[in-house]
Amino acid sequence: MLKDLFQSPDYFQVDDLLTAEHLLVRDTVRQWVKKEISPIIEDACQQATFPSQIIKGLGELGCFGPTIPQEYGGGGMDHIAYGLMMQELERGDSGVRSTASVQGSLVMYPIFTFGSEEQKRKFLPKLASGEWMGCFGLTEPDHGSDPSSMITNFRDAGDDYVVLNGAKMWISNAPFAQIAVVWAKDEAGVIRGIIVERGMEGFTTPETKGKWSLRASATGELVFDNVKVPKANILPNVKGLKGPLSCLSSARYGIAWGVVGAAMDCYDAALRYSKERIQFDKPIGAFQLTQKKLAEMITEITKAQLMNWRLGVLKNEGKATPAQISMAKRNSCEIATKIARDARSMLGGMGITGEYPIMRHMMNLESVITYEGTHEIHLLITGQDITGLDAFH
Repeated sequence: MLKDLFQSPDYFQVDDLLTAEHLLVRDTVRQWVKKEISPIIEDACQQATFPSQIIKGLGELGCFGPTIPQEYGGGGMDHIAYGLMMQELERGDSGVRSTASVQGSLVMYPIFTFGSEEQKRKFLPKLASGEWMGCFGLTEPDHGSDPSSMITNFRDAGDDYVVLNGAKMWISNAPFAQIAVVWAKDEAGVIRGIIVERGMEGFTTPETKGKWSLRASATGELVFDNVKVPKANILPNVKGLKGPLSCLSSARYGIAWGVVGAAMDCYDAALRYSKERIQFDKPIGAFQLTQKKLAEMITEITKAQLMNWRLGVLKNEGKATPAQISMAKRNSCEIATKIARDARSMLGGMGITGEYPIMRHMMNLESVITYEGTHEIHLLITGQDITGLDAFH
């Protein structure tokens, strides 16, 4: 069994910006990851299986909906605490963080923000504890970056039900989720959110096989074949793309923090290896090119840490914009992907083995840089924000 020797880099003493509660939350999740995730994650990745036994622990830690008020089962924490949780979970594995951030940002958040009181009471406590798991249905086989063109739809069945038809794909948690928050067009072509429950006739969730990335995460499709859904399951307080896009902003915020955790893990492994690996009669860390790579890694990690902290402050104050969140998500993904690649090269052949976490992070990040808005879409969001000109149409 591999021993987790991770030591967190903090070159600019960013910890001094955190409260005692933030540090307690982060360190609690960090120790849980070392104990429960690190020993099993390489095998889970190799076998392409989701380690479902971790769900109970994630619920007990409060990683599902940590910013949801306590009266609905959430943690009632601020957004910096949430970000730190995601950082530590993704330091363990992107798939683990995905499971938690989908549950909190893409399932619990829309139910809390746009749902009825009855929906909140029915679903949120069970989702917070992990008794129920959820997934988020927006992306379709032919409609990814352009969700407004979705074809999944529902029509009034003339009684207390609507009939839902269509399909979604690339859905994290789909194979085992008890509920799905699905975005579909009503008969007027207006996008609405609707909660679909496991067991409804015509609702299936085939698993996506053959992934080279996020192998320890369960991914699947959502297929709706004349599914009768109670009208009481429609989210009453939002219409249009505002609903799913606000969910994505919440998820992107968590990703901005999360991937820095993966970058920190790659840097830590590469730094330790550079001091131990001897070539030409000295540690490879003594060579200029190795030091250049390590210095650039810690510089980019530090910049991302500071950006995420500032974004968290703005989010706590209700001032963070979707464009700012897009910038942080894009930046964090870009630096994490480069750090993983450079760290892999430093380890040579050992870098592709499961003895080190780097290749696993590297493969995972190839998905994370694409999902919740591709790298290019986030660049265009920033471009539109600073120029006022729309490059999408």
